[in-house]
Amino acid sequence: MGEREKHVAALDQVLELAVLVNEDMTQSLAKIGLTPSRTHLLWEVFHRGSSTQRVLAEALKVSARNVTGLVDGLVESGFVTREPHPTDRRATLVTLTSHGSAVMAEMEAGRQEYAQLLLGDMSTPQLDGFTKGLATVLETLRSQITREVEIHA
Repeated sequence: MGEREKHVAALDQVLELAVLVNEDMTQSLAKIGLTPSRTHLLWEVFHRGSSTQRVLAEALKVSARNVTGLVDGLVESGFVTREPHPTDRRATLVTLTSHGSAVMAEMEAGRQEYAQLLLGDMSTPQLDGFTKGLATVLETLRSQITREVEIHA
């Protein structure tokens, strides 16, 4: 197999990995009443602490309107609350409820278990090579996306 064919075969594996991880994540989140977008917002609040919707929109790289819809759904399902901002009366803070905090703590533990499941059988040199190669691929992809955005801006 030539270099070009190896590159295509490797890309096919990366794409399959992306599809499988996405399917697994989507199914797992659906069992607890979440979507990937809502979970991303919860993850940001879990790691940042209470945040304004503007901060969350920037973190998620979506519009404020999109965040409003996500927060509405998370308030309705008991994962977050909206509270008045202590110093800016025009802003509200999105805060995890005790239920939201518990779910996110479980998710963090599950993330560590999942990493062990997927990568635990790799030797240290295998894991080092995998992460180094993946870092190169991710940097290339990020650069390509940035270039495309700059060209179309």
